[in-house]
Amino acid sequence: MVLAEDSAILRDGLAELLTVRGLEVAAAVATGEELLAAVAEHRPRAAVVDVRMPPTHTDEGVRAALRIRQDWPDVGVLVFSQHLETSWVSRLLAGGAAGLGYLLKERVSRTSEFVDALHRVAEGGTALDPEVVTHLMRARRRTAVDDLTPREREVLALMAEGRSNRAVAQRLSVSERAVEKHVAAVFTKFDLHASPSDNRRVLAVLAYLSETS
Repeated sequence: MVLAEDSAILRDGLAELLTVRGLEVAAAVATGEELLAAVAEHRPRAAVVDVRMPPTHTDEGVRAALRIRQDWPDVGVLVFSQHLETSWVSRLLAGGAAGLGYLLKERVSRTSEFVDALHRVAEGGTALDPEVVTHLMRARRRTAVDDLTPREREVLALMAEGRSNRAVAQRLSVSERAVEKHVAAVFTKFDLHASPSDNRRVLAVLAYLSETS
């Protein structure tokens, strides 16, 4: 294993903890650049990474984690941080969840939880804190249903009842052409593209029902 943590006390503590648990810590570093160099040199089974690291203490750690997932996909990455940003998690998950973990420091109450999560990630599994999953679900709702205008919501709700564009227009006392424009906007916001194998209307309704249930 290699680990990256800018706090010397926490870094040394993690290294000792992992060693006592029978894991070999090949390197314990303080910056994202040092982490990448350590991974390139040792090719560990997994890397433990903090999000905010020197020099700017913003996203150096997560950028290094993304680089590891890109250049060394066989190396598991366990992000261990007190900071949670759904955009970071989404970027890490873009290439798949295998070999990825994201734990919040203040929510790990037992050493065994951390070590078990690290083992899962090293073996290609996934270890996401439930709070991380909750934030991802909330973010997904905001980018889908919550981004619809009130009228688009009305149209989609009537679509979910199985109504045609003409029936929706009659129900809302608007033109059928207006309904078509609203439906097109819904497809765009749900990122549904025209496809000969998919029914966008059905997919939009399914997305609506899954996110409002």
